[in-house]
Amino acid sequence: MIKITKKTANGRKFFLLALLSPLLVTGVWALPLLDAGDGSKLFLKSAVGLRFDDNIFLATDDTPKSKDLIFEVTPGLDFTFGRNAKYKGSFVLAESFTRYADNADLNTRLWDSSYSSNYEDGKLKFNLAAGFHELNQNSVDIRGLTRRDQTNSNLDGELLISEKTAAAAGFFFERIDYKRVGYSSADILTLPLGFYYRWTSKLDLSLGYRHRDTRVNLGADSQDNYFNVGARGDFTPKLTGYFNVGYNRRSISRGTAETQLGLEADIVYELTAKTNLTLVASNDFATSASGAQQRNLTLNSFLSAKISEMLNVSGGLAYRGIDNITRYDDYYEGTLDVTCVLRTSLKIVGSYVYRKNSSESRRAEFTNDVISLSVRFRY
Repeated sequence: MIKITKKTANGRKFFLLALLSPLLVTGVWALPLLDAGDGSKLFLKSAVGLRFDDNIFLATDDTPKSKDLIFEVTPGLDFTFGRNAKYKGSFVLAESFTRYADNADLNTRLWDSSYSSNYEDGKLKFNLAAGFHELNQNSVDIRGLTRRDQTNSNLDGELLISEKTAAAAGFFFERIDYKRVGYSSADILTLPLGFYYRWTSKLDLSLGYRHRDTRVNLGADSQDNYFNVGARGDFTPKLTGYFNVGYNRRSISRGTAETQLGLEADIVYELTAKTNLTLVASNDFATSASGAQQRNLTLNSFLSAKISEMLNVSGGLAYRGIDNITRYDDYYEGTLDVTCVLRTSLKIVGSYVYRKNSSESRRAEFTNDVISLSVRFRY
């Protein structure tokens, strides 16, 4: 149970003041800070949040858990351009200030920046994105709020060759730089290729190949080659998305090659005019944060419903089966989000997240509950 200390009380006063400020400011500002008149606009955005985490370090079930009340304020800028043009995009800058009520040594100030854009003229379309993110989060592979920097740059495009055929290619680079001993920084380069054939007016058949090169500081480097076939488009009037299956082979710098059935799928089913069910699946190789080889089977389901013009509700269930060579983990995650849209520039979001990891190693097992409330505004 969290003790009400002077630090906690001061933290709550800080949160209440931060919570009220966007409500007051949004009532004054209804337009962007800058409107260039050519589809370019500059917005001020921010999120003010409070969350309770009952296991902030993802401690195992056999050890004491640390609980805390966490305050977070994330001011930022959002510049958008080309709203009605062939080439459009946005550039977002933000900095999050996180304060822990009872664990002040965990307080952080993290920077986040991202650029994304896309072009489409009917024959050619491409996406360009880049970002730099400072992170201090846990995951099933990462315990103890481990600091890391993540950099990414992506370019992918598709060219219409004829009325029935198209070709696609991409370049994706990601660097993860851990700031803690025992974790392996990594450089990951991914090069996908695809060929599409128009089978019907709404459905394409696909033939694809993906090469991925992973270089790590700890453990072994690896190269993946994934040959696949699939389809994309409208499978039925209410079922849309894509899937592919194929042969996936990983070559390891220190070890023998491994193979498995590869799978990628992202399918959306329209239950009603205002309710969608999304199903995402993947079966792929991976490299853990400690540099170990993995096989990952992930199955995600996500339900979103628009209750009214003001109220949206969504929830999801996710499973990840992790083959760590030396052990097997079953990771489960459930989420529930309720969003109240007070106006286009102001939202209130309440969330609940449940995490559980079951493992053949007791030291890897944990459970975690997180409840959060945030106010998000943009003007």
